[in-house]
Amino acid sequence: MSKLVKDLITKELSTRLKGLDGVAVINPRGINATKNNQIRRRLHAKGLRMMVVKNNLARRATDGTSLKGFDKLLDGPSAVIYGNQSLPTIARAVLDEKKADDTIELRGVFFDGEAYVGQKGVERVSKLPTREEAIGQIVAAILGPGRKLAAAIKGPGGVLGGILKTIEDKAKETEGGAGAAPAA
Repeated sequence: MSKLVKDLITKELSTRLKGLDGVAVINPRGINATKNNQIRRRLHAKGLRMMVVKNNLARRATDGTSLKGFDKLLDGPSAVIYGNQSLPTIARAVLDEKKADDTIELRGVFFDGEAYVGQKGVERVSKLPTREEAIGQIVAAILGPGRKLAAAIKGPGGVLGGILKTIEDKAKETEGGAGAAPAA
């Protein structure tokens, strides 16, 4: 491959991987064309993309980016799975593909300058909360004490209101019953 072609490929890889926080890497060996297209179609439906890369060109393309260092996962044939989804979502999608086809070898996931190697690393990342789940957990933690305080303030008043309502209902019954007896 000529230097010009390598530079064009490196530039294309750089633009595709620009702005990404992390990626997942699998070994595409043993996946025939039909399975490859099916995997790509399922990933695309989830907003993810898969591209087979030359390891050396991928290393050159990620120098100076937040993905610098993901080359620890590049060993032999490599396919990079990326997208605008959160990394736990990508890891879950990769694990789903592994369940569907046992021949897929998971190399790992890379984000925040750390490589999570192998299937155990991918499983570990898949158990992390997504961005939306983390926001929900934070909001729940913030609202929890306020909810407890509101319940503590409202609780005794609600009990007192219930007691007064019961007394009022009993008073109406006795008035209605006492008033009906003399009229008969």
